[in-house]
Amino acid sequence: MLQSFQRPTTRKLPVKKDRFQDEARFLRSWLERPLTIGAVTPSGKVLARTMASYVDPRIPGPIVELGPGTGPVTDALIRRGVEQERLILVEFNPEFCQLLKRRFPKATIVQGDAYDLKETLSGILKEPAAATVSSLPLFTKPMDHRLDLLETAQELMHPNAPFVQFTYAVVPPIPARSKDYRAKASNRIWRNLPPARVWVYNKAKNP
Repeated sequence: MLQSFQRPTTRKLPVKKDRFQDEARFLRSWLERPLTIGAVTPSGKVLARTMASYVDPRIPGPIVELGPGTGPVTDALIRRGVEQERLILVEFNPEFCQLLKRRFPKATIVQGDAYDLKETLSGILKEPAAATVSSLPLFTKPMDHRLDLLETAQELMHPNAPFVQFTYAVVPPIPARSKDYRAKASNRIWRNLPPARVWVYNKAKNP
């Protein structure tokens, strides 16, 4: 008698379930605090990989991530070769902080205000950072707050370290032209929803 055999199915349900739960968390947090949460869904994989691509894991020092949310960019940084122990994740939302602690137990999770970065990282950042990666909703803040954030982040990093920021807007979140820093942009990431662009800011070299 012939017997029929079924191929074992690969179970991807937990991944889809996690993604659905993350999107639900983001939507709920956005509805509760729309000016604090910059998006209604987590960053897509292509956007997260693009942001992580501007971080060189060979350069020593901590990596500071601002507004990691549920951790898609954090995961992309780790996949790029950054050890969890080097990551300092600054998140304002306490629910997201608990989630990040479960997902990235070796990273340093800081619940605090990223716009008061020097005070938030006081006693935590022991050496200059190798990069700052930000998913903060900068357009909810006045321009002087954005510039202060960039300046403070650059003070806490190596001289050539990048400040990486994404935006859904057509214009840059921090002006591209300045005597104090250099800026460059990625191509528009159409596969993200909504489409996004990554801006990278480096401190201008002294003449």
